[in-house]
Amino acid sequence: MDIRLHLGSATPAYETALGSAAGSNLVERIWQRDHTVWASEPTEISNRLGWLDVAERMRPEAAALTLYARQLQREGFTHALLLGMGGSSLAPEVYSNLMGAAGGMQLGVLDSTDPDYIRRYAEQYDPAYTLYIVSTKSGGTVETLSLFKYFYNQAQAALGEGAGRHFIAITDPGSSLATLAEQYTFRSIFLADANIGGRYSALSHFGLVSVALLGIDLGRLLAAAGASAAACRQPAAHNPGLQLGLALGVLAQAGRDKATFIAPAHLQNFGDWAEQLIAESTGKHGQGILPVVAEPYGSLSDYGEDRVFIALGAPDEAGARVLAAARAAGHPVIEVSWEDEYALGAQYFLWEFATAVAGHVLGIQPFDQPDVESAKVQGRAFVEEYTRTGALPAGQQQTLSADALRSALGRAAAGDYVALQAYAASSPQLAETLQELRSYILHTQHVPSTLGYGPRFLHSTGQLHKGDAGRGLFIQFVTQPPANDLPIPDEAGKPDSALSFGVLKAAQALGDAAALRAAGRRVTSFAVTGNLVAELQAVLRELQR
Repeated sequence: MDIRLHLGSATPAYETALGSAAGSNLVERIWQRDHTVWASEPTEISNRLGWLDVAERMRPEAAALTLYARQLQREGFTHALLLGMGGSSLAPEVYSNLMGAAGGMQLGVLDSTDPDYIRRYAEQYDPAYTLYIVSTKSGGTVETLSLFKYFYNQAQAALGEGAGRHFIAITDPGSSLATLAEQYTFRSIFLADANIGGRYSALSHFGLVSVALLGIDLGRLLAAAGASAAACRQPAAHNPGLQLGLALGVLAQAGRDKATFIAPAHLQNFGDWAEQLIAESTGKHGQGILPVVAEPYGSLSDYGEDRVFIALGAPDEAGARVLAAARAAGHPVIEVSWEDEYALGAQYFLWEFATAVAGHVLGIQPFDQPDVESAKVQGRAFVEEYTRTGALPAGQQQTLSADALRSALGRAAAGDYVALQAYAASSPQLAETLQELRSYILHTQHVPSTLGYGPRFLHSTGQLHKGDAGRGLFIQFVTQPPANDLPIPDEAGKPDSALSFGVLKAAQALGDAAALRAAGRRVTSFAVTGNLVAELQAVLRELQR
């Protein structure tokens, strides 16, 4: 693995940081699990460092997991559907998208409360041939448990009393999900290392059970991760994780806090995982590194002085032009090599180590998420109001129009970013339209943009949105509950339902907007009653005249 740094005017500060890291034995202290690297107290640090050696500890389990997956295939399972959020879902999604099914099952990842999106999976995955993976570290994630209850009822209707044999759980020891899995006679319960936070869990059971089901060579993947960990034990001058983390931290301190990923198409999805890791780890106490993933390319004049460009692997021709122009203009560029598909295991560890180092540079604790709960609390309050009154409050939502969107975007200034938040069913058509909007933002406002689908981003960039320096401009697009909404069973195996997925999604959007406003953020929320793609395309045509 090779890291090449082109830091321009930040080079002296980086070299000073490198010398300081060597002088303070930073690498040794991290591997010794010294919590004072990040804070004076060990709370949520000492019990969050299991990721350092998890790849080595998982290697003896590789053969058993592989045999387990093959046995499932012999029994006729052809598909697996993972129900999870954030750290429980992003790594499996990347494994599936970057490495594919290597003779194993087809893996789907469902991390949404949008009823149309859920219905799409319910129609595509036949319960008779599907293994459902219920994955949550805490065991209490509302989205995951709601999805479990819905799909358990679907499986029970199709399979009868044997439905539990089509479910497995991945969770921490002692969680409520472990108890639930026993109650409903799940086929298996995988207990992960409780000393690893969700966003650092790609090389634990939360990621590797899916790897086995896909048929990927677990031994080879873990060997690559182990080699990366060994490289990150090296002295400062030869340590890729240390160098990457120091560079990110020093650049952020200098105002270069928009980490813009440039990657070929087949590696783009890795950015979604890195986005959660970096944003949730560094976005707190008025600081933060904003990952900018899959942003359409612009001209040099579109990029402000707050950018650092990160090249993953060999960029395509357009990406190479952007990188060359950026370097020539003095923007910092970081190049990270990517040898083959199994390098994914190495990349996971590299970025985990680098993010921990960046937290040290910024003087923050990278393993907690103090602001994530605020949106959950607000969302629960709206659900409770719905339960009491039978209706959600209107909130501060408005009708989508070109003038309203233009006015909202006009509030962006140099150093800001625009966060597009789509509480809608993801589709290629919607993604293409939102990417067109991102291109418009780059060319007209000259600020970076991010794109997140609600509520999945609440478990990733939601921490940074509320904990950073407040430079975000938030634009919500919230599709309303459809007439054929999907009920959430009050209890798995029973038909009674007091809440639907559409209402839950709407409450989560209202809750996040309220939490953002309470944190002093600028929020514009559009309620969309029609087809979001059609309405956005009409607005874009008007904006581009």
